[in-house]
Amino acid sequence: MPEQPIPAADLDLILQQTEPLWDEVRNQRLFITGGTGFFGTWLLSSFMSVNQTLSLHATATVLTRDPAQFAARAPHLAKHPAITLLQGDARTFRAPSGNFDFVLHAATDVVAPATAASPLDRYASISDSTARMLDFAATHATRKFLLTSSGAVYGKQPSTLSHIPEDYIGAPDVLTPTSAYGEGKRTSELMCALYAQQTSIEFKIARCFAFVGPRLPLESNFAIGNFIHDAMRGAPIQVAGDGTPMRSYLYAADLAVWLWTILFTAPSMQAFNVGSEEPISIADLARLTAQTLNPQLRVEIAQQSIEGSSPLRYVPSAQRAQQQLGLRRTVSLSESIRRTAAWHGFPLRA
Repeated sequence: MPEQPIPAADLDLILQQTEPLWDEVRNQRLFITGGTGFFGTWLLSSFMSVNQTLSLHATATVLTRDPAQFAARAPHLAKHPAITLLQGDARTFRAPSGNFDFVLHAATDVVAPATAASPLDRYASISDSTARMLDFAATHATRKFLLTSSGAVYGKQPSTLSHIPEDYIGAPDVLTPTSAYGEGKRTSELMCALYAQQTSIEFKIARCFAFVGPRLPLESNFAIGNFIHDAMRGAPIQVAGDGTPMRSYLYAADLAVWLWTILFTAPSMQAFNVGSEEPISIADLARLTAQTLNPQLRVEIAQQSIEGSSPLRYVPSAQRAQQQLGLRRTVSLSESIRRTAAWHGFPLRA
């Protein structure tokens, strides 16, 4: 069944925040990996909207393993004349001819390790696809290359560090198989640095944290999606752990604004965290979801917290993005939850 398009109000917000940046895209070609995922669909939808509104006459080629499935799910994107779907895997695809001024490597695997491929396959997929895309960019006259990296490159955030900055010299534990995702992203960033020495391509690095918005899966490994799903069913909101870990969430329209701004204006080979600086515990996130969508719901926390223990944190510092690029969060967390539920068909209270 076709999905609902991304709301027009969100696309308008993205245009308002980025309109002065788009002139360099006029009459150009973009190449996007991961264009059918959460990040990619927001990038593709906003590109299509801006392209049409500003008469840019730009085109985008989108790499996808299954064009037919994507066309069935998002026909408004797949059938648009400015969009070309290219079947293939990011590691092995057959490159189309011609130049592509902009490459956005947004292909990423963020499903839970327990349901994903083996850690070895996960690491190889991330690093091999980045290597292939860098070779593609180097041979297709690419000027700007966006890598959607991850806050996972920092490893475990120290409990004494409230917000993790880009200059924090941490790393995942390389002796732990669950570090495959973070190490894959670290390797990808390193490969960008090596290509930057050998080419004139500008490499833009976006270290992405946690997000919420239309098209976020509601029955996966994302706590906020699961909480919204519980609320939509009218069921108690279930917190699997003790609810103490600290997270922060940026709305997907703001995510798109930040990624486009980083691509167009960020200095080459300088990493930027992408995410909200407003921390919230998982327990409080569950309570906020209930308050926003259905205040009658109970919140059930499975485990007792251990007295005196430090909560796990995954919260970025966004000071560099704010000060150097003028980026900021524009949609509150409660409004983000409301808009996400509405897109999934939840009837909201007046």
